[in-house]
Amino acid sequence: MKKRIQKLIALTVIAAMSGFLLTGCGTSSDTDSQTSGSSSGITIFNSKMEIQDQMLEMAKRYEKETGVKVEVYYSSDTVSAHLATKYASNNPYTISMVDAKDVYSLAKEHAVDLSDQKWVKDTDYEISIDGKVYGFPVCVEARGLIYNADAIEKITKEKFNPSDYSTLTEFKGLLAKLRKGGMKHPTGIMKEDWSLAAHYLAQVYEERKNPDAFVRGLSSGSVDLYRDKKFNELMDTFDVLMANNYSRDSAISAEREVSEQKLAEGEIAFMFGGNWDWSVLSAYDYSKNMGIMPVPQNTDDGMNKELVGGGSKFFFIDSSKYTSDRQRKEAKAFLNWLVYNEEGQKFIVDDCALVPAYRNIRLQVKDPLGRSVKKYADAGKLIPNYNYLPDDHYAILGASFQKYLAGMDTRKGFAKAVTTYWKTKTLTKHEDE
Repeated sequence: MKKRIQKLIALTVIAAMSGFLLTGCGTSSDTDSQTSGSSSGITIFNSKMEIQDQMLEMAKRYEKETGVKVEVYYSSDTVSAHLATKYASNNPYTISMVDAKDVYSLAKEHAVDLSDQKWVKDTDYEISIDGKVYGFPVCVEARGLIYNADAIEKITKEKFNPSDYSTLTEFKGLLAKLRKGGMKHPTGIMKEDWSLAAHYLAQVYEERKNPDAFVRGLSSGSVDLYRDKKFNELMDTFDVLMANNYSRDSAISAEREVSEQKLAEGEIAFMFGGNWDWSVLSAYDYSKNMGIMPVPQNTDDGMNKELVGGGSKFFFIDSSKYTSDRQRKEAKAFLNWLVYNEEGQKFIVDDCALVPAYRNIRLQVKDPLGRSVKKYADAGKLIPNYNYLPDDHYAILGASFQKYLAGMDTRKGFAKAVTTYWKTKTLTKHEDE
């Protein structure tokens, strides 16, 4: 518990200080920045809050090792809104960590072509636009059903093999065993809008052969979501998770930390999430025998045997006149340090507990969720993320999904809300469409 309190205090301080840091330090004059040979070091925007402490420590070590000053910043604003402010003030970061959709929207105007960099040949997750590489993948992340095998085996007295429960029918049978054995409520559900809409609902778009065509159909009104096979397969599973939810009677009041603690300590056995959840789970008295499995579904499309995921978070280097050529050179050197330097590799895998996106990094992933993701990634069993959700998708449809979770809406009503949302959106074209 002491460990958890220390971690939460640290994150709170970081969030509280971020506004001050963003306005109070790390800037250089426009004149200096435009001089090709000048450098006041490099600045990095980090949009992954759970590794901010590690980023700050890494910056100190990197400067000591290389002599290049690195300043790291974080903002709780959306990535697109925050970077828009920075570009409007002619004060961009040297390197920005963004989501995939931000690379597609910003790269042509603001990013350096990285096609000639050595690391490109060592990853399958880079982002290219019109044949040019702009996005450096920071890590691999995936989502599915997080399980506590120790908690399951304690009741069933049998070895837990996730592949034995790929169908909803099989999964319901296991839940019945757990309930009979004394685990009154075997599941937990995170109520957060991003978990519900950006992650679970997104799988309705992702788990099909042509996600772009499906989203276009939602936008045009040609898709009847309420009768869509995949929508109903995933919602059938969600209904089972709801029925077995420990906070079923107050589902939208459940705190994430409470759900994660119950899962970590074996009070519940399953919760939908991703390998990023380890940063929370590990704050408790956790079971080491945990992992992530595909979402069980009664389906014949094979997607109940794969996780959804891929490259997650991407660095791009600023191409504007406000970043000097020397800073760009130093930024490229930093990215190569992450991939090829032993200390850089340890920073990704050991310090940040991330799954590396590069084949040459052989370090063993330490946390059990990360090991699950790497296993599926190495086997080629990751369903690609749909990287083009509008910025307000998770806020608007997350609220609609929360109504469903609270029992305040029907499946038909929720399907209508999703369809209505997409009909208001103008879709943007992208290279892999």
